[in-house]
Amino acid sequence: MELDVEGAHRFLSEGAPVLHAAGFGVLLPSWWQRRSARIGARLRARSRTAPGTVASVDAGVGLDALVDYRWEVALGDQPLTADELAALAELKTPLVRLRGRWVELDPGRLAAGLRLLRSAGELTVADLLRLGLADGEDTGALPVLEVTADGALGDLLAGAVERRLTPLDPPPGFVGTLRPYQRRGLAWLAFLRSLGLGGVLADDMGLGKTVQLLALLAGDPPDAGPTLLVCPMSLVGNWQREAARFTPGLRVHVHHGAERARGAEFTAAAHGADLVLTTYSVAARDAADLAGIDWHRVVVDEAQAIKNASTRQAEAVRALPARQRVAVTGTPVENRLADLWSIMQFANPGLLGPAATFRKRFAEPIERHGDAEAAERLRRITGPFVLRRLKTDSSIISDLPEKLEMEVLCNLTAEQAALYRVVVDDMLARIETSDGIERRGLVLATMTRLKQVCNHPAQLLRDGSPLEGRSGKLARLTEILEEVLVAGERALLFTQYAEFGAMLRGHLSARFGREVLFLHGGLGKAERDALVQRFQSADGPPLFVLSLKAGGTGLTLTAANHVVHVDRWWNPAVEDQATDRAFRIGQRRRVQVRKFVCAGTVEEKVAALIADKRSLAQRVVGTGEQWITELSTGQLRELFTLEAGAVVE
Repeated sequence: MELDVEGAHRFLSEGAPVLHAAGFGVLLPSWWQRRSARIGARLRARSRTAPGTVASVDAGVGLDALVDYRWEVALGDQPLTADELAALAELKTPLVRLRGRWVELDPGRLAAGLRLLRSAGELTVADLLRLGLADGEDTGALPVLEVTADGALGDLLAGAVERRLTPLDPPPGFVGTLRPYQRRGLAWLAFLRSLGLGGVLADDMGLGKTVQLLALLAGDPPDAGPTLLVCPMSLVGNWQREAARFTPGLRVHVHHGAERARGAEFTAAAHGADLVLTTYSVAARDAADLAGIDWHRVVVDEAQAIKNASTRQAEAVRALPARQRVAVTGTPVENRLADLWSIMQFANPGLLGPAATFRKRFAEPIERHGDAEAAERLRRITGPFVLRRLKTDSSIISDLPEKLEMEVLCNLTAEQAALYRVVVDDMLARIETSDGIERRGLVLATMTRLKQVCNHPAQLLRDGSPLEGRSGKLARLTEILEEVLVAGERALLFTQYAEFGAMLRGHLSARFGREVLFLHGGLGKAERDALVQRFQSADGPPLFVLSLKAGGTGLTLTAANHVVHVDRWWNPAVEDQATDRAFRIGQRRRVQVRKFVCAGTVEEKVAALIADKRSLAQRVVGTGEQWITELSTGQLRELFTLEAGAVVE
């Protein structure tokens, strides 16, 4: 048959697929099967400073900087002129022979190409990065085939910047030695600084993020201006000690406490310092004073503290003026992808778009539907600004000892089992007659009470009664600690309940006749620092009880090589942070991590769900307990009901 162009296109696009589906052999032209040569856009950009110019401290490019650019419309790798596009559009035919080959034309793409070539306007660095690192949806009907730029922006768009940069030696003001991966991290931070862009230093816990930041600060010119570092109160002392050790030449000012400087006195103190340390709570309270300083750099340590973008402290920190912003965290996503958006909104405001757009394009497709394509787009756009290395990668660090993780099943005592059943029966009856916020609150309260029963009846009853012989967990913990003490080793014991931590401290101290340290949120900075120093000393106490919230981040406790999670937070990221107080640089012995779970209880069932990546618990990024509130009453009954075999004989 002889076909005209329209008939050929109709056969290729409609008839051939139907015939093939019916079992006929259909031979099609190779150019149709490939169809890679379609019309798309290419963006050529260059910074408005001369290529190769080294940016000064004050002259970084920044996300808001304008770039010179030129759009090209191309057919595969062949650029098309505006005249050629107009001529093709006038043909009004779906197939055309162009430059020796047949091409399928899309009228919508032709029109979009013409609009693009005739368009005028300004393009910022943020626009350029979004186009080059995302998937080109911003251009409407015309896909972006390629985005190129000159100089450092081109390196950023090319990806793998950290691996391409030449590792930097620490500056003269830094006292110490950097490992090879830390020298690459320093080069990455300095590269972003030269562009006036922010970043997220997200190395695994224990890989030395602090020393990389201090090396960066030590390399700042004398006239650079002060760096503000915001961190939890528990880490202020650590930053002071590390700065004195690695960068003794840095002038450090601590802005904390009731007697801290205010107004003009604070302004003078800040300008007379190289590094100003403050806490998140003070940053929120003294937002006006802090915003009045022209900061060279603002660093947020344990940046998950600003994961909730609408909190007062997150808003205060984002509002601080700075030429560079660095977020430091071992867990850039602790619970949900919204955590990452909030941290990136601090580091590079606007890069990921508004929160609602991010939720629609990334969070919902990835968290609810496991959309791999959306996840890859997100990795592409955030990759140049997030540096993440893992301790498990032998190419990063090869001298860490082995870490052994194990789940320890404990039985309930008869008293625990009776209390457990009473709590389940009482709470399920109330949950069945409630809805909305009240129902969610009851579900979470049930989880808390059942966890307390699994720990010890005295924690639930709060009656001050003796602990011995009433808890399967306590009995197993005692057995393990006896072995630890006999071997002359030390252990960290984590619980999410400060009240239970106090009970453990008293009981274990009496049981073993040894001093037991206890760190919780009610302690002041000096007390916390003293506890850490005592435990790390050669003759320090062998047992350290810590509340997970207060002691799970920022501390170096490598004197211990045993970690016990007495009760579970049910968020792997949070538990790993706590474990890595011991499993980090400086640890020389094998670390044994035990996670206690009561058999047949909600603890064992939730642990199994979290381990099963197909489960409801894995539909959110970090888990936790909120997902349990989404379960039906029947599912809750199955989850809460005590299984046979849970009780100690």
